[in-house]
Amino acid sequence: MALVCAMIVVNEPLTVVSGQSARDSSSEKINVLLVTGGHGFATNGFLQVFKENPEIRFTHADHGKMGASVYDRDDLLKYDVVVLYDMPKTISDEQKKKFLSLFEKGIGLVVLHHALVSYQHWPDYERIIGGRYPEADGKSGVVSSEVGYEHDVDMPVTILAKDHPITAGLKDFVIHDEIYWGFRVGADVTPIITTTHPKSGKPLAWTRTEGKSRVFYLQLGHGPSAYTNSNFRTLVAQGIRWAKTRK
Repeated sequence: MALVCAMIVVNEPLTVVSGQSARDSSSEKINVLLVTGGHGFATNGFLQVFKENPEIRFTHADHGKMGASVYDRDDLLKYDVVVLYDMPKTISDEQKKKFLSLFEKGIGLVVLHHALVSYQHWPDYERIIGGRYPEADGKSGVVSSEVGYEHDVDMPVTILAKDHPITAGLKDFVIHDEIYWGFRVGADVTPIITTTHPKSGKPLAWTRTEGKSRVFYLQLGHGPSAYTNSNFRTLVAQGIRWAKTRK
């Protein structure tokens, strides 16, 4: 089942292309832009989730140290789905316009784990992705009884939307992952999975629409134990497939 693609460096800072260009329309594979930056992660293990997905061709692009530079790409609107695993603090007005143009085009958006923390002072981002983990006065890593996180938790996951394409074939499961609590969830989202863990925020995943696009948020996905979990991989793969379909 594994599909391992050759990795090549292109002439853009901190950008790696896996497989063919998004401009190649000869294949039926889903063209995915995978966006990271602003938060550390186990790179090889995380990228393996996408390398071993036979339905996609993906480009990995990193914002680097400053802002949201991935949205300055000339090929931004050439992709079927954008996957966010980033956590930048700032975004320029021009980059905001380019991000918003995704939803005019009908490009799907999949938002993973810590991308819930991005752009603390941009209300449109919270509305679009369906929620926000609010940092204390914009400071990272502050944990309190109201808002916080905890690593290395065995978290029971309950499937709420059993007939949804993203959860198709899945049964309730347990994942060793990071929990968040105190995050906000928009009133217009459709929850699809949750947890019975008493400390974790709820739900763990939801969907909504924005413009012509489908949006999927998944709170799971902190480290290697999550990356290798078959249920997490199924949610990501089926989330990408679902988000590809435009309104």
